[in-house]
Amino acid sequence: MIKIAPSILSADFANLERDIRRIDTADYVHVDVMDGMFVPNITIGIPVVMCIRPTTALPLDVHLMICRPVRYVEQFCDAGADLVTVHVESDTEENIHAAIDKILAKGKRAGIVLKPATPAEAVLPFLEKVNLILVMTVEPGFGGQKFMADMMPKVSAIRALIDERNPCCELEVDGGVDPVTCKTCIAAGANVLVAGSAVYKAEDIPGRIAALRG
Repeated sequence: MIKIAPSILSADFANLERDIRRIDTADYVHVDVMDGMFVPNITIGIPVVMCIRPTTALPLDVHLMICRPVRYVEQFCDAGADLVTVHVESDTEENIHAAIDKILAKGKRAGIVLKPATPAEAVLPFLEKVNLILVMTVEPGFGGQKFMADMMPKVSAIRALIDERNPCCELEVDGGVDPVTCKTCIAAGANVLVAGSAVYKAEDIPGRIAALRG
Protein backbone atom coordinates (compact mmCIF):
# COMPACT_ATOMS: atom_id res chain seq x y z
CA MET A 1 0.00 0.00 0.00
CA ILE A 2 1.15 3.53 -0.77
CA LYS A 3 1.48 5.62 2.39
CA ILE A 4 0.79 9.35 2.55
CA ALA A 5 2.66 11.72 4.88
CA PRO A 6 1.12 15.21 4.77
CA SER A 7 3.61 17.92 5.69
CA ILE A 8 2.44 20.28 8.40
CA LEU A 9 4.70 22.92 6.87
CA SER A 10 1.61 23.75 4.80
CA ALA A 11 -0.77 23.73 7.77
CA ASP A 12 -2.12 26.77 9.59
CA PHE A 13 0.28 27.08 12.53
CA ALA A 14 -2.27 29.12 14.47
CA ASN A 15 -4.57 26.09 14.28
CA LEU A 16 -2.05 23.27 14.19
CA GLU A 17 -3.98 20.76 16.28
CA ARG A 18 -7.05 21.27 14.10
CA ASP A 19 -5.06 20.83 10.92
CA ILE A 20 -3.32 17.69 12.18
CA ARG A 21 -6.70 16.19 13.01
CA ARG A 22 -7.84 16.98 9.45
CA ILE A 23 -5.30 14.51 8.05
CA ASP A 24 -6.26 11.54 10.21
CA THR A 25 -6.80 9.31 7.15
CA ALA A 26 -3.11 9.62 6.26
CA ASP A 27 -0.33 7.30 7.42
CA TYR A 28 2.25 9.71 8.88
CA VAL A 29 2.44 13.32 9.98
CA HIS A 30 5.50 14.77 8.26
CA VAL A 31 7.30 17.34 10.41
CA ASP A 32 9.89 19.53 8.68
CA VAL A 33 12.56 20.81 11.07
CA MET A 34 14.84 23.51 9.61
CA ASP A 35 17.62 25.35 11.39
CA GLY A 36 18.42 28.29 9.09
CA MET A 37 21.92 26.90 8.52
CA PHE A 38 21.63 23.57 6.70
CA VAL A 39 18.76 25.14 4.77
CA PRO A 40 17.92 28.86 4.55
CA ASN A 41 14.58 28.67 6.34
CA ILE A 42 13.76 28.22 10.04
CA THR A 43 10.66 26.28 11.08
CA ILE A 44 9.98 24.36 14.30
CA GLY A 45 11.88 22.37 16.90
CA ILE A 46 11.66 19.99 19.81
CA PRO A 47 8.99 21.88 21.88
CA VAL A 48 6.53 21.86 18.98
CA VAL A 49 7.04 18.15 18.35
CA MET A 50 6.37 17.56 22.04
CA CYS A 51 3.18 19.62 21.88
CA ILE A 52 1.75 17.96 18.77
CA ARG A 53 2.50 14.41 19.91
CA PRO A 54 -0.71 14.12 22.01
CA THR A 55 -2.90 15.51 19.21
CA THR A 56 -2.69 12.48 16.89
CA ALA A 57 -2.33 8.71 16.92
CA LEU A 58 -0.45 8.86 13.61
CA PRO A 59 3.30 8.28 13.63
CA LEU A 60 5.37 11.46 13.53
CA ASP A 61 7.80 11.41 10.59
CA VAL A 62 10.38 14.03 11.62
CA HIS A 63 12.64 15.25 8.82
CA LEU A 64 15.70 17.00 10.26
CA MET A 65 17.09 19.62 7.89
CA ILE A 66 19.71 20.68 10.40
CA CYS A 67 23.49 20.70 10.74
CA ARG A 68 25.04 17.91 12.83
CA PRO A 69 21.76 16.19 13.72
CA VAL A 70 23.59 13.73 15.98
CA ARG A 71 23.38 16.46 18.63
CA TYR A 72 19.57 16.42 18.75
CA VAL A 73 18.17 13.11 17.50
CA GLU A 74 17.67 11.67 20.98
CA GLN A 75 15.74 14.75 22.08
CA PHE A 76 13.43 14.49 19.06
CA CYS A 77 12.84 10.82 19.89
CA ASP A 78 12.02 11.73 23.48
CA ALA A 79 9.68 14.48 22.27
CA GLY A 80 7.55 11.91 20.45
CA ALA A 81 9.02 11.32 17.00
CA ASP A 82 8.40 7.79 15.70
CA LEU A 83 10.68 8.11 12.67
CA VAL A 84 13.63 10.50 12.46
CA THR A 85 15.41 11.16 9.17
CA VAL A 86 18.76 12.89 8.80
CA HIS A 87 20.48 14.25 5.70
CA VAL A 88 23.60 12.44 4.55
CA GLU A 89 25.00 15.86 3.59
CA SER A 90 24.58 17.31 7.09
CA ASP A 91 27.65 15.75 8.75
CA THR A 92 30.45 13.22 8.36
CA GLU A 93 29.63 9.62 7.53
CA GLU A 94 30.77 8.63 11.02
CA ASN A 95 28.40 11.09 12.67
CA ILE A 96 25.48 10.08 10.46
CA HIS A 97 26.04 6.48 11.59
CA ALA A 98 26.13 7.71 15.18
CA ALA A 99 22.85 9.60 14.71
CA ILE A 100 21.18 6.52 13.22
CA ASP A 101 22.46 4.37 16.09
CA LYS A 102 21.09 6.82 18.67
CA ILE A 103 17.65 6.83 17.01
CA LEU A 104 17.52 3.04 16.88
CA ALA A 105 18.71 2.77 20.49
CA LYS A 106 15.67 4.83 21.48
CA GLY A 107 13.45 2.19 19.88
CA LYS A 108 12.48 4.51 17.02
CA ARG A 109 12.79 4.17 13.26
CA ALA A 110 15.69 5.87 11.50
CA GLY A 111 16.10 7.17 7.98
CA ILE A 112 18.44 9.08 5.72
CA VAL A 113 17.66 11.85 3.25
CA LEU A 114 19.29 12.82 -0.05
CA LYS A 115 19.21 16.30 -1.58
CA PRO A 116 18.61 16.49 -5.35
CA ALA A 117 22.32 16.84 -6.19
CA THR A 118 23.31 13.84 -4.04
CA PRO A 119 23.72 10.59 -6.03
CA ALA A 120 21.91 7.37 -5.22
CA GLU A 121 25.21 5.76 -4.20
CA ALA A 122 25.28 7.97 -1.09
CA VAL A 123 22.82 5.55 0.57
CA LEU A 124 25.20 2.60 0.41
CA PRO A 125 27.00 3.07 3.76
CA PHE A 126 23.66 3.22 5.58
CA LEU A 127 21.36 1.07 3.47
CA GLU A 128 21.22 -2.05 5.61
CA LYS A 129 20.77 -0.09 8.85
CA VAL A 130 17.89 2.31 8.10
CA ASN A 131 14.12 1.87 8.01
CA LEU A 132 13.46 4.55 5.40
CA ILE A 133 15.25 6.47 2.66
CA LEU A 134 13.88 9.85 1.60
CA VAL A 135 14.67 11.33 -1.80
CA MET A 136 14.05 15.06 -2.11
CA THR A 137 12.25 16.01 -5.31
CA VAL A 138 12.73 19.73 -4.60
CA GLU A 139 15.57 21.62 -2.97
CA PRO A 140 14.96 21.36 0.79
CA GLY A 141 14.08 24.47 2.74
CA PHE A 142 10.76 25.77 1.44
CA GLY A 143 7.32 24.39 0.62
CA GLY A 144 5.40 24.78 -2.61
CA GLN A 145 8.26 24.15 -5.06
CA LYS A 146 7.92 22.49 -8.46
CA PHE A 147 8.40 18.73 -8.67
CA MET A 148 11.76 17.64 -10.11
CA ALA A 149 10.91 14.74 -12.41
CA ASP A 150 14.60 14.21 -13.14
CA MET A 151 14.94 12.66 -9.67
CA MET A 152 12.98 9.57 -10.76
CA PRO A 153 16.02 7.62 -12.05
CA LYS A 154 17.57 8.10 -8.59
CA VAL A 155 14.38 6.84 -6.95
CA SER A 156 14.39 3.78 -9.21
CA ALA A 157 18.07 3.11 -8.52
CA ILE A 158 17.51 3.28 -4.76
CA ARG A 159 14.43 1.05 -5.07
CA ALA A 160 16.63 -1.59 -6.74
CA LEU A 161 19.20 -1.32 -3.94
CA ILE A 162 16.51 -1.60 -1.27
CA ASP A 163 14.94 -4.64 -2.91
CA GLU A 164 18.33 -6.33 -3.05
CA ARG A 165 19.76 -5.45 0.36
CA ASN A 166 17.01 -4.24 2.75
CA PRO A 167 13.53 -5.15 1.48
CA CYS A 168 11.77 -3.88 4.63
CA CYS A 169 13.11 -0.34 4.09
CA GLU A 170 10.57 2.22 2.90
CA LEU A 171 11.30 4.66 0.07
CA GLU A 172 9.86 8.14 0.51
CA VAL A 173 9.76 11.16 -1.80
CA ASP A 174 9.21 14.75 -0.72
CA GLY A 175 8.59 17.81 -2.87
CA GLY A 176 5.97 18.84 -5.39
CA VAL A 177 3.88 15.69 -4.94
CA ASP A 178 0.31 16.12 -6.19
CA PRO A 179 -2.37 13.89 -7.78
CA VAL A 180 -0.43 13.88 -11.07
CA THR A 181 3.20 13.59 -9.92
CA CYS A 182 2.30 10.94 -7.33
CA LYS A 183 1.82 8.44 -10.14
CA THR A 184 5.33 9.16 -11.44
CA CYS A 185 6.78 8.63 -7.96
CA ILE A 186 4.91 5.37 -7.43
CA ALA A 187 5.97 4.07 -10.85
CA ALA A 188 9.60 4.81 -9.95
CA GLY A 189 9.32 2.72 -6.79
CA ALA A 190 8.39 5.12 -3.97
CA ASN A 191 5.93 3.79 -1.40
CA VAL A 192 5.69 6.81 0.93
CA LEU A 193 4.71 10.22 -0.44
CA VAL A 194 5.11 13.51 1.40
CA ALA A 195 2.65 16.19 0.30
CA GLY A 196 2.09 19.60 1.82
CA SER A 197 0.19 22.15 -0.20
CA ALA A 198 -1.45 19.43 -2.33
CA VAL A 199 -3.18 18.17 0.83
CA TYR A 200 -3.82 21.33 2.79
CA LYS A 201 -5.07 23.39 -0.15
CA ALA A 202 -7.58 20.71 -1.13
CA GLU A 203 -11.27 21.33 -0.41
CA ASP A 204 -11.69 17.63 0.43
CA ILE A 205 -8.61 16.58 2.40
CA PRO A 206 -9.56 12.90 2.90
CA GLY A 207 -10.40 12.72 -0.80
CA ARG A 208 -7.06 14.24 -1.73
CA ILE A 209 -5.18 11.82 0.51
CA ALA A 210 -7.01 8.93 -1.18
CA ALA A 211 -6.16 10.33 -4.63
CA LEU A 212 -2.48 10.60 -3.76
CA ARG A 213 -2.34 6.88 -3.12
CA GLY A 214 -2.45 6.52 -6.89
